[in-house]
Amino acid sequence: MERENAMLILERGSGPGRRWSLDQPSYLIGRLSDCDIVLPDRRVSRRHARMYLQGDRYWIEDLGSKNGTYVNGEPLTEPRPLDDGDEIQIALRFKMAFVGAEETAPLDVKQGGRLRLDRDYHEVYVGEHKLHPPLSQAQYRLLEVLYLADGKVVPRENLVSAIWPGEEAGVTDQALDALVRRLRERLVELDSDHQYVVTVRGHGFRLDND
Repeated sequence: MERENAMLILERGSGPGRRWSLDQPSYLIGRLSDCDIVLPDRRVSRRHARMYLQGDRYWIEDLGSKNGTYVNGEPLTEPRPLDDGDEIQIALRFKMAFVGAEETAPLDVKQGGRLRLDRDYHEVYVGEHKLHPPLSQAQYRLLEVLYLADGKVVPRENLVSAIWPGEEAGVTDQALDALVRRLRERLVELDSDHQYVVTVRGHGFRLDND
């Protein structure tokens, strides 16, 4: 049987959910456009780290970066081999999971969907495009609750409790509808061809993220 490739999955940073199938003997990670894995952030060095195949395992080394490379929270001071499930952090800005060859990618990483959330930084993406300026706190919380429901309908009262905890008694249907309308208007800035927030009359709202 043909051997599956190892994989990197971006869990935090620009474009969470992005994946790199590792089928080359060496990968340069950095800010420059000619790197194999480009991480566009000023905190990332131009040539930050390198992954390379040695025997049947991938190793990673820091290339003297300014803000460091970390594996499982420990700063990388010398090359080390990678095991399935290891967490790689680049400049503490990008977090990637290493999935060994023939292993199964983690189920909690959302593989599909046009819209993605970086929940650590409260950023919203469609493809590689990030919503800027960011959503307000209430708009983001509304989107996050719908996103985590994974297509299921979320009742109005659940949304109100999540967005305005402790203030439910004073929140009207009109206030929630206005918030939904503003969120839809912001998402149009990223994708004008699709309506993500769907009203299910008499029940609540759901996220259409197919």
